[in-house]
Amino acid sequence: MLIRIDTDSAQPLFEQIAASVRAEVLAGRLRPGHRLPAARELAQAVDVNVHTVLRAYQELRDEGLVDLRRGRGAVLSASAAPLADLASDITALVRRAAALGLSPATLAALIAAQNQERTS
Repeated sequence: MLIRIDTDSAQPLFEQIAASVRAEVLAGRLRPGHRLPAARELAQAVDVNVHTVLRAYQELRDEGLVDLRRGRGAVLSASAAPLADLASDITALVRRAAALGLSPATLAALIAAQNQERTS
């Protein structure tokens, strides 16, 4: 598993860690049942505070992608499986948006607006 962080980025470190895990799921390198590295081990590997990793894991838990259990650590939940199934759709959407000249921020805003409309 490859976790990437950029200390110069405006994006908080915990969000970068969570995004890296999501990317690994999308790429098919992580599957449901896969155990994520222990928070202390990952924190040491990427040189961040252990609480930063725990916050990333909690965000993934809140999204339903990770189960956090005492003694077992962070394990990808079964609800992570559909994320990998969306990989080709997401790639096609991003390519289509780029071909239309839409920025990633605009595409993200359109998706957020569509999601809000769907849930209202």
